[in-house]
Amino acid sequence: MTHEHIKRSPIVLGAMSFGTVVDEDTSFALLDRFVERGGIWIDTADCYSFWASETGHGGASEQVLGRWLAARPGVRDRVRIATKVGAEPLWPGSWPQHRAGLSPRAIREALSGSLDRLGVDTVDLLWLHQEDRAVPIEETVDGLAELTREGTVRRVGASNHPAWRIERARAHARAIGSVPIDAFQLNSTYLRVRPGTLPPGVIHPFGVLSDEQRDFAAENGIETWAYTPLLSGAYDNEAKPIPEVYDHPGNARRLQILSETATQHGVGRGQIVLAWQLAHGIRPILGGSKLHQLDAALDAASIELTAEELARLDKPA
Repeated sequence: MTHEHIKRSPIVLGAMSFGTVVDEDTSFALLDRFVERGGIWIDTADCYSFWASETGHGGASEQVLGRWLAARPGVRDRVRIATKVGAEPLWPGSWPQHRAGLSPRAIREALSGSLDRLGVDTVDLLWLHQEDRAVPIEETVDGLAELTREGTVRRVGASNHPAWRIERARAHARAIGSVPIDAFQLNSTYLRVRPGTLPPGVIHPFGVLSDEQRDFAAENGIETWAYTPLLSGAYDNEAKPIPEVYDHPGNARRLQILSETATQHGVGRGQIVLAWQLAHGIRPILGGSKLHQLDAALDAASIELTAEELARLDKPA
């Protein structure tokens, strides 16, 4: 079968752990399988994964992707690369107090490093990794506008930002005739955290997809990507308990409906979570480290939930 006949997958491959927790051979195997099965989007960041690296800086993930792209002639035309700027520590141990930030100069310098590590001339989507209140959002947009005009960035998105700052950014981009932010990346899964809490690993006050952000995205045609949709495997791996912030009465019923739906389809609960997100136009990012995890996630894209099943999952009574 030629790649032109492979069904394109809406699942995103998260490369956060490539080159640190996930060794290069395994990373290459995951990337190869992803492309073989119709995967398009690969998501990384300039700061991945500084917390697991020997240097205290990021860059390993992009370097692995760059070596993979160089070793697979022609594959660049089949995939789209998304990377992020703004969260790289200024020096080892300085994060989160001292990070690169989102000034025009910082964005340009970060992108230059990313392009070098990736071995590419352009990135398909550049994310603002986390908000930077020290820089007016309009100045950040001015910096992005230079990069999109030059052609080194095709699209721009925002991760871990409140909706109001994105609206200001989009308004300024329109005013200067530039490319507006058209994608969100936020933490999102089927279960909901207790009010006033954040999931493990999320330190950003606006890092979890809220009803307001979801409504804002839907009304403005903004693509929504979800990180940590599978709670790092906790939906199906008994050795990984569901985080305590999800332990409340509302989720007990949601888990019951999720389990019943998974049983009816003969699949894992995590696969139903991914199918549910896709049915709502949310693009999940898979950050697994094993081929069978990747295959299961890609299989989830073909699960068709009925209108009745979606209604029960949305509002379990």
